[in-house]
Amino acid sequence: MMNTRRIDNHDSLLPQACSGHQLNHCKTVSCSNFGSIDTHNYVLQRNNPNKPMLVCKECGAFPPIINNHDVVEEALRLKQQQNSGMPACSNPECENHGLPVLTHRHLYHAFGFSGDRQRYRCKCCHATFVDRWSGFNGKNQIQQKLLAMLFTGYPVRDICRRLNMNPKSFYDQLTHIASRCRRQLAMFDARLVKNAPQLALASNISELQPNSENGVLWVASCEAESGYVLAQDINYQPDEHEERSEWHDPYTDGARFMAAPPAQLIEAQPPQPQGLLAHIDAVYRQIMARPNFEDPLSSKPRLNYPSKGCLIRPQYTVYAHYMHLQQMLSENKELAIYMPQETLLRSACISIFSDRIKDKTIHPIYVETDPDWQHGQPAGRIDIVLMGWWRDRWAFTRHQEISKGICHLGGAKGDEGKWLEIATHKEITRYQQRFQDHFSHFINEPRRKLRPGGLLPLLDIYRAWHNLCHQDKDGITPAQRMGLVATPLTLEQLLS
Repeated sequence: MMNTRRIDNHDSLLPQACSGHQLNHCKTVSCSNFGSIDTHNYVLQRNNPNKPMLVCKECGAFPPIINNHDVVEEALRLKQQQNSGMPACSNPECENHGLPVLTHRHLYHAFGFSGDRQRYRCKCCHATFVDRWSGFNGKNQIQQKLLAMLFTGYPVRDICRRLNMNPKSFYDQLTHIASRCRRQLAMFDARLVKNAPQLALASNISELQPNSENGVLWVASCEAESGYVLAQDINYQPDEHEERSEWHDPYTDGARFMAAPPAQLIEAQPPQPQGLLAHIDAVYRQIMARPNFEDPLSSKPRLNYPSKGCLIRPQYTVYAHYMHLQQMLSENKELAIYMPQETLLRSACISIFSDRIKDKTIHPIYVETDPDWQHGQPAGRIDIVLMGWWRDRWAFTRHQEISKGICHLGGAKGDEGKWLEIATHKEITRYQQRFQDHFSHFINEPRRKLRPGGLLPLLDIYRAWHNLCHQDKDGITPAQRMGLVATPLTLEQLLS
C-alpha cells in the first residue's frame, strides 16, 4: 500500500535520510536552494500519487523523489557483488566483514600458508581465512582455451563439445574466471585511484541486450583518455525478491524492486532531427515526456521482464554507481565526469557529488558531437545557447559543418574552449559497443534474452581483459596508458 503524506507536514516532506545521505533536494546548481534539505524550501506535489515530486519554491524545479535507504542498500548490493569471491573476513560480527584483503591490507596480517595458498588473519576479530585464488591455477590451460573460443564467437554448445565438458561445468569455469579477474582488477583499481590526484572520467548508460527489450541497463565509467574502466553496474539482480512494485513509492523501503509494468500504446517515433542543436533539443523534449524523467524505462511501451531474478529501477543503480565512485575517489583533488545527454546521469552525479560541486572540485559535463568530429582539435568560434526547461548553458563549435557541444552542469563559465577540445565519452561508448559486438551470439541467444544473469561473469571477465590485455592500434593497453603496468598481460597471466 502506498503511504499518504500531508502537503503541509514538513517533517514528512522528504523520505528519511540514510547513513547521512539525503538525495532529495533542488538540483539546479544556480539556485540558492541547490543541495538544501530544508523542507521549508519545497512543496510536495502529489497530484499523481504514483509520481511524487518536490517543487523548489525558488526556481520551480521539480525533481522526482527517491528513497535514500534503497540507494544505500543498492550501493551495498553492488559492492558485495563486486567483492564476491575475493578474500575477506567472513565474520558477520566483525567491522572488517567483507572488506577485501587486496584493497584493505592494513586490516589483515599475512598468517602463513595453507598448501600453496596464502592465509590471512583479521586484526580485529582474529579470524583466519585463505585466499583461494593465490595458489597455482591447475585449470589455467583449459580456461585459456575456453576464453579464446568464447571471444572468437564459438557458441556454448560447441565450446562444451570441444573441451569435453557439460554446460554446468562451463558456467562454473566462467564463474571461477570472473572471480580471478575481479581479484586482479582490485589491485590495479586501488593503484590507479591512489596515484591519480586529478582524474577525468567518462560515463555512459546503454541497454545490455539491445535486441531483448528486457529492461536491463548497463552503466559504466572509465578514465576518459585511456579507456581504463573503473566501474560498471547493471540494474538487475539474479536473486528473486518477493515484494516488487509496479508503481514507484519512494516513501516505502524496497521501492527499488520493479515489477513488470503494464503494456502501453506504442507511439510512432518522430523523424530524427537534422543538426546537433536540433538533436539536443529533441532529446530534452523526449526526456520531459517521460512519466519519470530520471527513469528511462518509464517511457518503454513494452518490457520483456526477465524470467529469473528481478529488475532494479534504473535510478537506484545509477545513484549507487556514482556513490561507489565517490567512495573510490574521495582523495582525488579534482575530478571531471563527461557524459552523454541523459538526465538520469546528470541527476545522480549532481546529487552524489553536490558537496564537491559547491567546492568547485568536480566538473560534470554533457558532451554531444556529430559522428565525424575529430577529438582533440581546438575549438573555433564558440556559440552559447540556453536549452531545455533547465536553460542549460550549451557551448557549440563547428569545423567544416561538423559540430560539437558541451554543457558544464556545475555552472562554471570561461573554460568552454578547453572542454570543447578535451571532453569526450567516446572511450566508454566504444567499450560497451565492443562488448556487444564480441559476444553478440551469446547476448542474443533466444533464452538468454530473459535470463541476463549469465552475463554477469562475462562482464567482469571482459572488463579485466579490456583493461589489462586489450591492445589498441599502438599496441598499448589502458593499464599501460595509466602507468599501472609495463607490458600487456597475457591470458595466462590474467588467469594465474
